[in-house]
Amino acid sequence: MKTIKLLSLLFITSVIASCSSIRVASDYDDAADFSGYKTYAFFKEGVDRAEISDLDKKRILRAVDAEMQKKGFVKSEKPDLLINIFTRTSKQVDVNQFYNGWGYGWGWGWGPGFWGGNYTSVNSYPEGTLYIDMVDANKKELVWQGVGTGVLTMDREEKQERINEFVEKIIAQFPPQKK
Repeated sequence: MKTIKLLSLLFITSVIASCSSIRVASDYDDAADFSGYKTYAFFKEGVDRAEISDLDKKRILRAVDAEMQKKGFVKSEKPDLLINIFTRTSKQVDVNQFYNGWGYGWGWGWGPGFWGGNYTSVNSYPEGTLYIDMVDANKKELVWQGVGTGVLTMDREEKQERINEFVEKIIAQFPPQKK
């Protein structure tokens, strides 16, 4: 029975650990000339509509600022790009069943009979999706969108670190490397 519980615990731990990774994708306008973009600003009206706390908005915007500046972009009153963010959250539920096997034979000193059993674990966690849009400020057209999805944390200490990880992985795909 201890072996079953140990294996179950290891499996649950691996599931949770695999959930901690962030899945990222991006899409862009093939006709956009990304070499012409040097400055950016946040699209205030869009950011204001994001359905998250103002504290989390600030965390995300600070992280985006840091990543854009690392890439050499400059924040400006007259930007080439407008950056918009929006989010979505959902609750993910994992149900896992572990079987110890069934058999017939002598067991527990009581004579012939059936033995075995199973164990079911249910794990739920919040999963969030962060969208970062880059809009050509002159044309008012979306030219790039990055999306990151992963497990969220409610722990205040870990929140900024997790947001930084989301933003870093998303912005790493900007500007796109055309083939």
